[in-house]
Amino acid sequence: MSATTLAASASPPPAALPGLAHALVQAELLPRTLVEQIHRRALESRSSFIATLIGSGSMNAADLAHWVCKTFSLPLLDLDAFDPQRLAMGAIDAKIIQSYKVLPLLKRGSRLVVATADPADHEAEDKIKFQSQAQVELVVVEYDKLARLIDQAGESANSQISRLVGEEFDLGDLGDAGDPAAEAKEQATEVDDAPVVRFLQKMLIDAINMRASDLHFEPFEHFYRIRFRVDGELREIAQPPAAIKEKLASRIKVISKLDIAERRVPQDGRMKLRIGPDKAIDFRVSTLPTLHGEKIVMRILDSSAAKLGIDALGYEPEEREKLLRAIHRPYGMILVTGPTGSGKTVSMYTCLNLLNQPGVNISTAEDPAEINLPGINQVNVNEKAGLTFANALRAFLRQDPDIIMVGEVRDLETADIAIKAAQTGHLVFSTLHTNDAPTTLTRLMNMGVPAFNIASSVILITAQRLARKLCTQCKSPVDLPADTLLEAGFREEDVDGSWKPYKPGKCNACGGSGYKGRVGIYQVMPISEEIQRIILNHGTAMDIAEQARKEGVRSLRESGLVKVRQGLTSLEEIIAVTNE
Repeated sequence: MSATTLAASASPPPAALPGLAHALVQAELLPRTLVEQIHRRALESRSSFIATLIGSGSMNAADLAHWVCKTFSLPLLDLDAFDPQRLAMGAIDAKIIQSYKVLPLLKRGSRLVVATADPADHEAEDKIKFQSQAQVELVVVEYDKLARLIDQAGESANSQISRLVGEEFDLGDLGDAGDPAAEAKEQATEVDDAPVVRFLQKMLIDAINMRASDLHFEPFEHFYRIRFRVDGELREIAQPPAAIKEKLASRIKVISKLDIAERRVPQDGRMKLRIGPDKAIDFRVSTLPTLHGEKIVMRILDSSAAKLGIDALGYEPEEREKLLRAIHRPYGMILVTGPTGSGKTVSMYTCLNLLNQPGVNISTAEDPAEINLPGINQVNVNEKAGLTFANALRAFLRQDPDIIMVGEVRDLETADIAIKAAQTGHLVFSTLHTNDAPTTLTRLMNMGVPAFNIASSVILITAQRLARKLCTQCKSPVDLPADTLLEAGFREEDVDGSWKPYKPGKCNACGGSGYKGRVGIYQVMPISEEIQRIILNHGTAMDIAEQARKEGVRSLRESGLVKVRQGLTSLEEIIAVTNE
């Protein structure tokens, strides 16, 4: 036996080729000896076979991707055409992304679309399925573009947030947290964890891009859930590992200037993202101790919503005219009513923005101020410090005001001062939590406000709701029986066959929900002399509603049905939001 033969027999047997390498040999695309050589080099350098293959120049990434998509019967995606802001980075652990060079592109329900250059790597697919608990769908991409995007993914989120934030706050700066106890300092050190920071940054960016109104970070015993409220509905976005909950909570508390050492009581804070020179987005942050950790809700407060103009709110022409006439009167009280989340604040600030002129002094008392508008003097109510709505109102009246906005009429004292301000030459805006405009007047009487004060000060009440708008890409006409339309509130003359209602569909543009965006539904009721007379005679809400109907004031349901006829929303949605 020759020395060469002895040496060959003494050398260890070659390691089994990975799936992609074996497929290349089977297809006779590359010689086996070359593939084995590349495989050994990959093992020695602790790199992947595909990275070593592309790096060696034996195949270029584009040719390999085209061959792989045909061989494995998978779709091919050009990552250059994919928006990196849409990456579902929270769906897969960062270690899996880096180790196996895979990238989560889209998560919708139980489906997770993952980009890979090596679909033969079944170990990676199994780990993704186990970690995400999702149905994984693979798409093939070019390896060089994939590796570049993975390397940039963490940095891009960080750099984008840093660019957006500017000087408002630094997500990596822990110096503003004050000087809490040693435990808090240790936590702050733990918080400086790049994967956690990148994950939070990605969630903030995704929420803004999805036009979400709230972000919910929810800890449970065996899992951690993140949901966004989009168009009024909560959608599950990610389920990161439960171990992340304390670090993520601490990170959010640090950037919101909250006490990271305090976990036993609720806390409230704020943070701001500056997007370019002319736009900033505020986040109102609320923490709540629960059985398994702190639940955190971040409300997105976009002040640009109040600058869109009254036409963007969804008022019908006659309703808009009634409102504009009222807000341009020199004095009186205008009340906006509706449940939480019905858009009352945006409506009031839209009116204030119309009135915000250099010659007008506007002051607001809120709990807290949600929208920041330059030129308006805004005060945050602080009950603990003694700055109540009533005290703020008293102070405003010594500040030579023209227009006053009170966040909410909660008690008789606040109502009395606001009404007296409206009677003494000031225009006063405020809100109440009532179902419709007529019941607002009886609520004031039930609070103890004298009927003659209500009749002489309130000039207009608008009740409102927000309904989801049908997606223009996938909505379709639907045939509904005339009886169904009549039962919903349409009149006989409306059901004449000249129009058709629409139903939601499913498409990528709306995320499969059938709805995209929201539109306001309004009941605008000016206080006429007849309604004043009913108030003075201590009439009921039903008496007021009957008179308002005679004067042409639509109910919320009737206003919603107008939107159905216009094809803006579905009948089911209107019934749901106006079902009192």
